[in-house]
Amino acid sequence: MTDPSTRAGFIAVIGAPNAGKSTLVNALVGQKVAIVSPKAQTTRARLMGIAIHGPTQILLVDTPGIFKPKRRLDRAMVAAAWTGAEDADRILLVIDAAARLTPEIDQMIASLETRSHPLFLALNKVDLVKKPALLALSLDLTSRLKPDKVFMISATEGDGVPDLKQALADSMPQGPWLYPDDEVSDATDRMIAAELTREQIVNQLHQELPYATAVEIETWEDRPDGSTSIRQQILVERDSQKAIVIGKGGRRLKEIGQRAREAISDHLGRRVHLYLHVKVNPKWGEDRSLYQDMGLEWSD
Repeated sequence: MTDPSTRAGFIAVIGAPNAGKSTLVNALVGQKVAIVSPKAQTTRARLMGIAIHGPTQILLVDTPGIFKPKRRLDRAMVAAAWTGAEDADRILLVIDAAARLTPEIDQMIASLETRSHPLFLALNKVDLVKKPALLALSLDLTSRLKPDKVFMISATEGDGVPDLKQALADSMPQGPWLYPDDEVSDATDRMIAAELTREQIVNQLHQELPYATAVEIETWEDRPDGSTSIRQQILVERDSQKAIVIGKGGRRLKEIGQRAREAISDHLGRRVHLYLHVKVNPKWGEDRSLYQDMGLEWSD
């Protein structure tokens, strides 16, 4: 029997890389649950942020950006995005209003024209777009997608986010909450710790290091003094990339480690000892265990 006093449901947040999906999920949840970066294709795993609005629990599935896959990891990321859309009660399509509609985005939109799920359209980064261009984009996408509602937002500035959150809450089906009220994500602490370190790598080296690195947990020890000791391995594909991550005299790796340690400590709410080392593995993208750690499906 459903509880008429509460609501709960799943929202698949989909869009092209760098549309601002993770920033929006963080804004809706009210705290950081997904890593963000100005570099495209930052989100790899399909993580869930849990937002509360009155008697409603909104389960936001932050999916990897949809793009043209070129390798196994790309295919797994795109598959995770579409699976998230299929499994959700509603789709929230995030479009970067300040960017042009590429052929890849057009193809994604075309795929959604024959969807069976209700859809909300969020035009993001509207603070960067002149009104005539924004109106033209809205009219074009509305005629093609016929969304239930259209929202003009700036996830970074918070503009329009409260109205979007209210609409999402109102659209959720009646039923009991699916997660405890103090949880903000379904990701494990280990997964988040690895993602926070990868966030630092991406943000500090996005101009120098290609999209070719991963972070895995080697050991995790909760010490008697209440602190946590974590050893992480940063995987790269070439020796030249290893040199970039380490930096001159080890300074870059030290800076990555310091900022990641602070972020992980803030997330865990306790002191963290973080130890990083870099390993060259040209085939890390073919490691099944890494896909499992990222919550992605292995496909042949």
